[in-house]
Amino acid sequence: MTAVRAFRGSPGSRTHRRCRARRWAVALLAGSSLWAAAACGDGSSAEVAASAPTALTTPGPPAWKEPSAYTYTLTSSEGERALLGTFRVTVRDGEVVEAVGLDDSARRFVRDRPDRVPTLGDLVRELAQARRDKAHTAEAAYAADGHPARITLDWDRNAVDDEARYVVSSYKTLGGAAQPNE
Repeated sequence: MTAVRAFRGSPGSRTHRRCRARRWAVALLAGSSLWAAAACGDGSSAEVAASAPTALTTPGPPAWKEPSAYTYTLTSSEGERALLGTFRVTVRDGEVVEAVGLDDSARRFVRDRPDRVPTLGDLVRELAQARRDKAHTAEAAYAADGHPARITLDWDRNAVDDEARYVVSSYKTLGGAAQPNE
Protein backbone atom coordinates (compact mmCIF):
# COMPACT_ATOMS: atom_id res chain seq x y z
CA MET A 1 0.00 0.00 0.00
CA THR A 2 2.86 2.38 0.67
CA ALA A 3 4.13 2.19 -2.90
CA VAL A 4 0.65 2.76 -4.32
CA ARG A 5 0.03 5.63 -1.92
CA ALA A 6 3.36 7.27 -2.74
CA PHE A 7 2.74 6.92 -6.50
CA ARG A 8 -0.77 8.31 -6.20
CA GLY A 9 0.57 11.43 -4.49
CA SER A 10 3.64 11.87 -6.68
CA PRO A 11 3.59 15.38 -8.13
CA GLY A 12 3.36 15.32 -11.90
CA SER A 13 1.92 11.81 -12.12
CA ARG A 14 -1.21 11.28 -14.19
CA THR A 15 -3.17 10.17 -11.11
CA HIS A 16 -2.01 13.23 -9.18
CA ARG A 17 -3.15 15.53 -11.99
CA ARG A 18 -6.51 13.73 -12.18
CA CYS A 19 -7.03 14.11 -8.42
CA ARG A 20 -6.16 17.80 -8.61
CA ALA A 21 -8.55 18.23 -11.56
CA ARG A 22 -11.31 16.46 -9.64
CA ARG A 23 -10.80 18.75 -6.63
CA TRP A 24 -11.08 21.81 -8.86
CA ALA A 25 -14.19 20.37 -10.52
CA VAL A 26 -15.82 19.73 -7.13
CA ALA A 27 -14.95 23.24 -5.93
CA LEU A 28 -16.33 24.74 -9.13
CA LEU A 29 -19.51 22.68 -8.89
CA ALA A 30 -20.02 23.63 -5.25
CA GLY A 31 -19.50 27.32 -6.01
CA SER A 32 -21.83 27.18 -9.01
CA SER A 33 -24.49 25.40 -6.97
CA LEU A 34 -24.32 28.00 -4.23
CA TRP A 35 -24.52 30.80 -6.82
CA ALA A 36 -27.49 29.13 -8.56
CA ALA A 37 -29.29 28.58 -5.26
CA ALA A 38 -28.73 32.20 -4.31
CA ALA A 39 -29.92 33.46 -7.70
CA CYS A 40 -32.95 31.20 -8.03
CA GLY A 41 -33.98 30.42 -4.46
CA ASP A 42 -36.82 31.88 -2.42
CA GLY A 43 -34.46 33.35 0.20
CA SER A 44 -32.06 36.20 -0.25
CA SER A 45 -28.51 35.41 -1.33
CA ALA A 46 -27.32 36.34 2.16
CA GLU A 47 -29.70 33.78 3.71
CA VAL A 48 -28.59 31.07 1.28
CA ALA A 49 -24.90 31.80 1.84
CA ALA A 50 -25.35 31.83 5.63
CA SER A 51 -27.07 28.44 5.63
CA ALA A 52 -24.27 26.56 3.85
CA PRO A 53 -20.98 25.52 5.48
CA THR A 54 -18.23 27.82 4.35
CA ALA A 55 -14.51 27.26 4.12
CA LEU A 56 -12.53 29.17 6.68
CA THR A 57 -9.92 31.35 5.06
CA THR A 58 -8.43 32.95 8.15
CA PRO A 59 -6.33 31.16 10.79
CA GLY A 60 -8.91 31.68 13.54
CA PRO A 61 -12.25 29.95 14.07
CA PRO A 62 -15.58 31.74 13.62
CA ALA A 63 -17.40 33.16 16.62
CA TRP A 64 -18.60 29.78 17.95
CA LYS A 65 -18.22 28.77 21.56
CA GLU A 66 -18.48 25.13 22.56
CA PRO A 67 -21.78 24.64 24.43
CA SER A 68 -21.72 22.97 27.82
CA ALA A 69 -23.88 20.07 26.58
CA TYR A 70 -24.42 18.71 23.09
CA THR A 71 -24.45 15.60 20.93
CA TYR A 72 -22.94 15.02 17.52
CA THR A 73 -21.99 12.28 15.10
CA LEU A 74 -18.33 12.12 14.14
CA THR A 75 -17.05 10.30 11.08
CA SER A 76 -13.28 10.05 11.32
CA SER A 77 -11.36 8.78 8.31
CA GLU A 78 -8.04 8.96 6.47
CA GLY A 79 -4.59 8.04 7.66
CA GLU A 80 -3.41 5.18 9.82
CA ARG A 81 -4.76 6.14 13.23
CA ALA A 82 -6.75 4.43 15.91
CA LEU A 83 -9.57 7.02 15.79
CA LEU A 84 -11.36 5.75 12.69
CA GLY A 85 -15.05 5.11 12.17
CA THR A 86 -18.38 6.72 12.98
CA PHE A 87 -19.24 7.70 16.55
CA ARG A 88 -22.30 9.15 18.28
CA VAL A 89 -20.91 11.43 21.01
CA THR A 90 -22.55 13.14 23.99
CA VAL A 91 -20.65 15.95 25.73
CA ARG A 92 -21.39 17.64 29.05
CA ASP A 93 -19.23 20.30 30.70
CA GLY A 94 -16.51 19.87 28.10
CA GLU A 95 -16.15 16.10 28.65
CA VAL A 96 -17.39 13.15 26.62
CA VAL A 97 -19.93 11.38 28.85
CA GLU A 98 -21.08 8.85 26.26
CA ALA A 99 -19.61 7.56 23.04
CA VAL A 100 -21.22 4.90 20.91
CA GLY A 101 -19.38 3.29 18.04
CA LEU A 102 -21.67 3.02 15.02
CA ASP A 103 -19.39 0.70 13.04
CA ASP A 104 -16.83 -2.00 13.86
CA SER A 105 -13.81 0.34 13.92
CA ALA A 106 -15.55 2.85 16.15
CA ARG A 107 -16.91 0.16 18.50
CA ARG A 108 -13.39 -1.24 18.90
CA PHE A 109 -12.00 2.25 19.59
CA VAL A 110 -14.69 3.03 22.19
CA ARG A 111 -14.09 -0.33 23.88
CA ASP A 112 -10.30 0.12 24.02
CA ARG A 113 -9.97 3.89 24.48
CA PRO A 114 -13.25 5.45 25.64
CA ASP A 115 -11.41 8.43 27.14
CA ARG A 116 -9.87 9.34 23.75
CA VAL A 117 -13.10 10.13 21.87
CA PRO A 118 -12.86 13.88 21.12
CA THR A 119 -15.24 16.72 21.86
CA LEU A 120 -15.76 19.35 19.17
CA GLY A 121 -13.50 21.58 21.25
CA ASP A 122 -10.77 18.92 21.04
CA LEU A 123 -11.11 18.83 17.24
CA VAL A 124 -10.93 22.63 16.99
CA ARG A 125 -7.80 22.61 19.19
CA GLU A 126 -6.24 19.91 16.96
CA LEU A 127 -6.93 22.12 13.94
CA ALA A 128 -5.38 25.14 15.68
CA GLN A 129 -2.30 23.09 16.61
CA ALA A 130 -1.91 21.89 13.01
CA ARG A 131 -2.03 25.52 11.86
CA ARG A 132 0.56 26.56 14.46
CA ASP A 133 2.77 23.66 13.33
CA LYS A 134 2.41 24.85 9.71
CA ALA A 135 0.79 21.60 8.57
CA HIS A 136 0.57 21.10 4.81
CA THR A 137 -3.25 21.08 5.07
CA ALA A 138 -5.31 22.43 7.97
CA GLU A 139 -8.75 23.30 6.60
CA ALA A 140 -12.21 23.50 8.06
CA ALA A 141 -15.76 24.18 6.97
CA TYR A 142 -18.32 25.48 9.43
CA ALA A 143 -22.09 25.23 9.76
CA ALA A 144 -24.20 28.39 9.84
CA ASP A 145 -24.06 28.49 13.66
CA GLY A 146 -20.26 28.29 13.57
CA HIS A 147 -19.64 24.73 14.78
CA PRO A 148 -17.12 22.76 12.73
CA ALA A 149 -18.77 20.63 10.05
CA ARG A 150 -15.57 19.27 8.46
CA ILE A 151 -11.89 19.37 9.38
CA THR A 152 -9.16 18.11 7.04
CA LEU A 153 -5.57 17.76 8.24
CA ASP A 154 -2.36 16.63 6.57
CA TRP A 155 0.73 17.43 8.58
CA ASP A 156 3.33 16.59 5.94
CA ARG A 157 2.70 16.61 2.21
CA ASN A 158 5.33 13.91 1.61
CA ALA A 159 4.37 11.61 4.48
CA VAL A 160 2.10 8.65 3.89
CA ASP A 161 -0.98 8.10 6.06
CA ASP A 162 -0.62 11.11 8.38
CA GLU A 163 -3.91 12.62 7.22
CA ALA A 164 -7.08 13.06 9.26
CA ARG A 165 -10.57 13.93 8.07
CA TYR A 166 -13.37 14.65 10.51
CA VAL A 167 -16.96 15.12 9.39
CA VAL A 168 -19.46 16.34 11.99
CA SER A 169 -23.17 15.73 11.53
CA SER A 170 -26.35 15.59 13.63
CA TYR A 171 -25.01 18.30 15.95
CA LYS A 172 -27.53 19.38 18.59
CA THR A 173 -27.24 21.30 21.84
CA LEU A 174 -28.96 19.58 24.75
CA GLY A 175 -31.82 21.06 26.76
CA GLY A 176 -31.21 24.73 27.79
CA ALA A 177 -27.48 24.09 27.48
CA ALA A 178 -26.83 26.71 24.85
CA GLN A 179 -24.52 28.55 27.26
CA PRO A 180 -20.96 28.21 25.97
CA ASN A 181 -18.10 27.02 28.13
CA GLU A 182 -15.80 29.88 29.06
